[in-house]
Amino acid sequence: MVLQSKRWFALALLCVAGFMIILDASIVLVAVPSIERELTFSAGGVQWVPSGYALMFGGLLLLGGRISDLLGRRRVFITGLLLFAGASLLCGFAWSGDALVLARGLQGAAAAVLAPSALSIIMTTFPSGADRNKALGIWGATSGVGGTAGSLIGGPVTDGLGWQWIFFINVPVCLLVVVLAPMLLLDSRGPARRSFDVAGAATVTAALIALVYAVIEAPTAPVLRTVLLVLLSAALFGLFVAVEKRSAAPLVPLRIFHSRTLVGGNLITIAWGLSAFGLNFVYTQYAQLALGTSAVRYGLMSAVLAATAVVGSMFGQNLVTRVGPRRVAVVALATAAVGTTLMTRLTVDSGYFELAFWGLTIFGLGLGAGSVAGSIASLSDVAGPDSGVASGLQNASFQIGGAVGVAVVSAVAAGTTSGSTPDALVHGDRIAFATVWIFLAVGLAGSALVKRPLEVRDENSGHLSADAATSARRPQ
Repeated sequence: MVLQSKRWFALALLCVAGFMIILDASIVLVAVPSIERELTFSAGGVQWVPSGYALMFGGLLLLGGRISDLLGRRRVFITGLLLFAGASLLCGFAWSGDALVLARGLQGAAAAVLAPSALSIIMTTFPSGADRNKALGIWGATSGVGGTAGSLIGGPVTDGLGWQWIFFINVPVCLLVVVLAPMLLLDSRGPARRSFDVAGAATVTAALIALVYAVIEAPTAPVLRTVLLVLLSAALFGLFVAVEKRSAAPLVPLRIFHSRTLVGGNLITIAWGLSAFGLNFVYTQYAQLALGTSAVRYGLMSAVLAATAVVGSMFGQNLVTRVGPRRVAVVALATAAVGTTLMTRLTVDSGYFELAFWGLTIFGLGLGAGSVAGSIASLSDVAGPDSGVASGLQNASFQIGGAVGVAVVSAVAAGTTSGSTPDALVHGDRIAFATVWIFLAVGLAGSALVKRPLEVRDENSGHLSADAATSARRPQ
């Protein structure tokens, strides 16, 4: 066990790594117009720059979680950092669109090893109770902020240094964390059995790629091809479940889905991935393509989303301990829906402080609080041996949601835009913004599955907190 005085420094180090890998999923959205101008892509191919990372990240996270459980979490964490730094260099030096998409896939695979090992170290460093909830709240807040801060950081970097530097800046961060990790983190591992479910990882990743490809190509592809790709994705998901049932060491032990709270928490997390990445992507297109805003100015305009996400996560962290994640998630999702409604009313002539500022502010507050609620709900019922798998699943939910969210909103915007005038582009963007309502509804469905409120045991006193004692007396 990490010393009391040391474990919060360990958490800070892990959150730096978590912030970086989530940031890399969002920061590239700001640079997409610049990347598309400088590199050669096929029609619609530039969407694979954000989606390729998210797909490999989400598709391999479950395998990454199992690897960290079996080979040692600190060792895998450090290895993931080195792989991430190397892939980031390849991204920055990419000479063509295909090379960048390939490098982004490698970067996503490295993140899939890095993220679950970091989160499972948190789970083993902080015992169940108020301290773990606080640690998970901080982790969830860091992830939520990383998902929205890309626009703030990416704009100045892209315009000032070039889009390549959004990848190069990862390298010194990775090396610094590699140096500090042996000093602050203790190693741990799960069950002794050393076997990996490669078949499960291959089938679930292929299923996700087929699904996202079908959505991205839907506006221009023949209907029959889209239907066949969706059916292929469904068949691969079915094959994945069959593989998991027969595997001696499954990638995802199906028993963990017996927890309604875990299932609900992951649906909430998926909803935030869908909506946060989806809304960010559409706002990028609206600001930079329809209005002609520079990357720097766009970053400043969207900074309010990241700032209010921080505020929301702070409130969410405290409220979850008091009233449980279910109520926090419902209020947060409803708040984000109000912000989304304002974004659907944007026009070419809308002043920033007329609609966009308020829409982003309100959405950010909901995102920050709701991300914390989803993270805590996803991991609260997990036993120690499965901490790596559960943390991988929770991270995968957010990244898979992000990949599908970008694909869906871009397909909706493309399918509802007729012409290249600013008015035509904004018309498609407004309909794409409205799609976020559907994403948030997924989170509300997940909230209904979360037990209310979660029992929170204070490990220091050994007694239930006042709120937990109340919940223990209340029928579930």
